Amino acid sequence: MTESNVLLVERQDRVATITVNRPDKMNALNVEVRRALVSALGELRQDDEVRVVVITGAGEKAFIAGSDIGEFKGARPVDQYRKMVEGDIYSAVERFPKPVIAMINGFCLGGGCELAMACDIRIAGDKAKLGQPETNLGIIPGGGGTQRLPRLVRQGIAMRLIYTGEIIDAAYALEIGLVDQVVPQDALKEEALGLAAKIAQKSPASLQAAKECVRAAWRMPLDEGLQYEKVWFGLLFSTDDMDEGVAAFLEKRRPEFKGT
Repeated sequence: MTESNVLLVERQDRVATITVNRPDKMNALNVEVRRALVSALGELRQDDEVRVVVITGAGEKAFIAGSDIGEFKGARPVDQYRKMVEGDIYSAVERFPKPVIAMINGFCLGGGCELAMACDIRIAGDKAKLGQPETNLGIIPGGGGTQRLPRLVRQGIAMRLIYTGEIIDAAYALEIGLVDQVVPQDALKEEALGLAAKIAQKSPASLQAAKECVRAAWRMPLDEGLQYEKVWFGLLFSTDDMDEGVAAFLEKRRPEFKGT
């Protein structure tokens, strides 16, 4: 386990779990957390033993309850912009080449909700609460909420959640597509890590290609996206893992992917 004051990183069975460790502050995102998370993702990117990452928050109350509002007071526009660019955890997660699962174990608000939306899969405990309450502070979401939320839910629902700052429960979040699965709170860790372990059995190259192609669907017209998919499909035929996968299928055995 790698530890810092604000972040815990544990590696086990090809899965790394990143835990934001500020339970006394509802795991609020401050400058230190943002920098530590970007740094941790950079290290995990280079770790070939890690194939899947799970992000969660310490304690039972919060995944991440938002940004640390105390840092907003007195901040000049240029300083705030610089903080967001230098600690862009949202792009760091979205562009991370390996699958990332958000394990939402409580309040998931503001910057925390935006971080969850940047992940590939969102699994929530049944006691989780989600929302974008920035308008209550006289601001708007600044970590991608105005862009990713309408891509996950209907535009009208996204507008309502952002305009009103309403906080919704996990059941409604599942209904509108903001989260992908809701499980009992006491089963959340087992379910999320079980899914991560299942994914980690696959070829790292195919996982990266799948992530690249699905993410491309957000930004590319269909014709371009289909061509992009064909390119990645063809490239995977150059990997040892593809040879192993085909051989295992024909020999009716389980494949042993090496990541080459």
